[in-house]
Amino acid sequence: MYDLIVKGGTVVDPSQNLHGPRDVAVRERTIEAVEKEISPDQGHEVLDASGHIVTPGLIDLHVHVYPGVSHYGIDADTHCLAHGVTTVVDAGSSGADTFEGFRRYIIDVSATRIFAFLNISSVGMVSPRVGELEDLRFADVERAVETIERNRDVIQGVKVRLSKSLVGENGLEPLKLALRAAQAVKMPVMVHPGNTPRPLSEILAMLRDRDVLTHCFHGSKYGILDEKGDVLETSRDAIRRGVVFDVGHGRGSFSFDIAQKALSQGVVPETISSDLHHYNVFGPVYSLSLTASKFLHLGLTLDETLAKVTSTPAKLLGIEKELGNLRRGSLADIAVFKLKEGSFMFEDSMGKTVVGKQLLEPAAVVKDGRPYCGTLRLTGRR
Repeated sequence: MYDLIVKGGTVVDPSQNLHGPRDVAVRERTIEAVEKEISPDQGHEVLDASGHIVTPGLIDLHVHVYPGVSHYGIDADTHCLAHGVTTVVDAGSSGADTFEGFRRYIIDVSATRIFAFLNISSVGMVSPRVGELEDLRFADVERAVETIERNRDVIQGVKVRLSKSLVGENGLEPLKLALRAAQAVKMPVMVHPGNTPRPLSEILAMLRDRDVLTHCFHGSKYGILDEKGDVLETSRDAIRRGVVFDVGHGRGSFSFDIAQKALSQGVVPETISSDLHHYNVFGPVYSLSLTASKFLHLGLTLDETLAKVTSTPAKLLGIEKELGNLRRGSLADIAVFKLKEGSFMFEDSMGKTVVGKQLLEPAAVVKDGRPYCGTLRLTGRR
């Protein structure tokens, strides 16, 4: 007997190039079978996914889920897991001085699986009025390295925000310090650009293979396009070197116009993330699935879009053997969506609104084999 069967859906698993009718069987915390037909009599519980898309649990590479300490913080289980996102990466809400509380009171007790990029600023993203890197005494490389070494199971890299309002007169020095810490622990950095004190070309020149440029389609000063709307050659060079371009939608960091121009010139983000936080969770971002739906409008296929929120971020994080796929033996993280057809209003961070024709609407989620049934019918004998 299986503990759970997700039955009757269309499985889309980009890691296996799989797109078709399949049933998915779960035993304890792992996926035991993905087959065209599994009898419901073999399951203690059956989740009816007829007419729905069944995917690996989504992975959001950029969120802020440290409520009560970071002014950006939201509850991960309410705003991520309930929307089909089983794994998230908090992008710098905490630094060396605040990470212990983040781990003890958020990471270790949340149902959502949470990883983190540690802010090079030891205080993290605490104040809405003072930039965390205006005073470089907070950019303590040694403390960052010590914190990462104690928490390698959950910390994935180093975060640095480079907007002038956050670094003051310190220019790119915070990036140099973040890179020093990242190099010491052999991890990537995630860089937040937009209104930076120096051009993006100088920032990209410093980044390495697997470093992440989030907010890659922001509409502020010093973006990936030149004044004529052409993709900077330095942006292409960075992509060729292995720098990861990540969406990081956010409240002020995603422009439909920039995205359309970049995509038309062959620059496609490697990962789609939401940058979900207190100031955008009720618009314009709402959720990762809505952010992904915007890329269906921009011309990506369903399979391409889902890869950027499942298998690709899993590989970047080094967790692709257990997560981001529906292979037998992987952890049973499963998301179920209704792919709705119609007219849907999508807003970017610059106030522009477009009408999309498809919307990924969360219907159910399974995390570590445990079903959160949402709007779908769950039957069983347990």
